[in-house]
Amino acid sequence: MVSRNAMERSGPTATAAITCTGLTKDYGNGHGVFDLDLTIAQGEVFGFIGPNGAGKTTAIRLLMDLIRPSSGTATLLGLDSRRDSLAVKRRVGYLPGELVQFPGVSAGYLIGLLAGIRGGVDPARITSLAEQLDVDLGRRYEGLSHGNKQKVGLIQAFMHRPELIILDEPTLGLDPLIQREFRQLIAESVADGATVFLSSHVLSEVELVCDRIGLIRAGRLERVGSLNELRPLRTHRIEAVFAGRLSESDLANVPGVTGPTIDDHRLTCSVSGTVAPLLRLLQDADVVELDSHELSLEEVFLGEFAAPTGPTADH
Repeated sequence: MVSRNAMERSGPTATAAITCTGLTKDYGNGHGVFDLDLTIAQGEVFGFIGPNGAGKTTAIRLLMDLIRPSSGTATLLGLDSRRDSLAVKRRVGYLPGELVQFPGVSAGYLIGLLAGIRGGVDPARITSLAEQLDVDLGRRYEGLSHGNKQKVGLIQAFMHRPELIILDEPTLGLDPLIQREFRQLIAESVADGATVFLSSHVLSEVELVCDRIGLIRAGRLERVGSLNELRPLRTHRIEAVFAGRLSESDLANVPGVTGPTIDDHRLTCSVSGTVAPLLRLLQDADVVELDSHELSLEEVFLGEFAAPTGPTADH
């Protein structure tokens, strides 16, 4: 469901937080992002999802004017991403996919330096974020683990209470407890009126926080919708041991079932969407063991789009 803030801003006079029109970065040889058309409402939490190498980071760098498009345009908070690049950066909180290394300084010194350059950052806000994310800003930045460096990156992205927050794979390296705090931070920011655009390759991760998601592969946006609209994409691998009778032909017409194999009373198959029709069939086969796990987004994409017709992306 789209957040309350997004709905309140979705009227005909509302300005979209992000609008991409034909946004393209063509590196040649089929690498890049192609014809990206996307609108994200103010107050929305939008998940930009795709397997590694799908084009997520390239698209985000285009939004932040860190690279220039081959064609097309992007506006953020009503500002042109290229013409108004500095104004955009003042109003956006950004976490890059790859953090820059800063040798010889503490994490606190680094945050203080960035806060001084940005201006208007409340030191109490930094302290609060460091406590919430459980990071010691007194330690040398270069000696921190990847997860703790990620926390420092999140602090600098959120410390000025930005109107728009753009996060590239924000939970990489975070343990489950800190991921929960991150989700709380997202909720608090949206409650204050912020819009959040985050990328990930883990579908189950973004469904906890996102109103809508966009699925990108090979540099092209494949689908956009709410989680309910895209739920049929969720795929589970099913393994079952049965004592009765069951053949692969019995599974041919079961909705959502693909790739069934049976070997010595052991069934292996994939199921997209609801598993109820398969479970009804297995009940008649006298199942004695049943195991199910959700496929990763990359596994789903490799299965569903095994023979892509479009170009491939660089990142």
